[in-house]
Amino acid sequence: MTDVSSAPSRRFGPSAMLSWAVTIACNVVLPFVTYNQLTGAGWSDFSALVASGVWPVVDVVIYLIWHRRVDEFAVLTLIFLVLTIAVTGVGPHSARLLLVKDSLITGLFGVVCLISLATPRPLMFYLGRKFGTDGSANAVAHWNGLWRHESFRRTMTLITTVWGLGYVVEAIARVGLSYALSTGAMVAVNSVLAYGVPALLIAWTITYSKRARAKGHAEATVSAAEAAATAV
Repeated sequence: MTDVSSAPSRRFGPSAMLSWAVTIACNVVLPFVTYNQLTGAGWSDFSALVASGVWPVVDVVIYLIWHRRVDEFAVLTLIFLVLTIAVTGVGPHSARLLLVKDSLITGLFGVVCLISLATPRPLMFYLGRKFGTDGSANAVAHWNGLWRHESFRRTMTLITTVWGLGYVVEAIARVGLSYALSTGAMVAVNSVLAYGVPALLIAWTITYSKRARAKGHAEATVSAAEAAATAV
């Protein structure tokens, strides 16, 4: 594995903490409060859910204006937002069905990850190239060249598999919880799952990538030593 961006180490300063506070407020706290306030004022469950969905959009806009770039959360949010808009117009406007549709969106992302395993390069190879390089021609070429290493291919395949299975399992859990819990309770659970699952997956990916990179460096060192010994 190549040395990738050290962005995770820059996310613990005051600015980063404020950024995360805004994200949590817009994606967990405010949607829950908005839903309860609107339903208490006589809005239907469906209308309250749609209105509370404005806050994640606000978060994306704030992040783009503030940082002048996007990161993993912003990209995932935008993807899920587009898919949500697409599927919300399908079928009856039932609050419970809207919550189930959220699980279909995340489940679709998981399925896409798993299907990509059958393609020449899995989905996380391309996402890794997006977030692990500065986008320059040299950096992209270097990243593409890593594919020739078996350890790198194995790492990208495993990461894609874990993300795919993670989102498929999360989608199944959402469907079950959507029918087991009240709409109000599921709004809160939905917000936690929406950001808790990717947070866990990203944390695992960073940890696993560091270990894989260290192992790759060790293997490269041993191979170089063996090649030097053979040459002598």
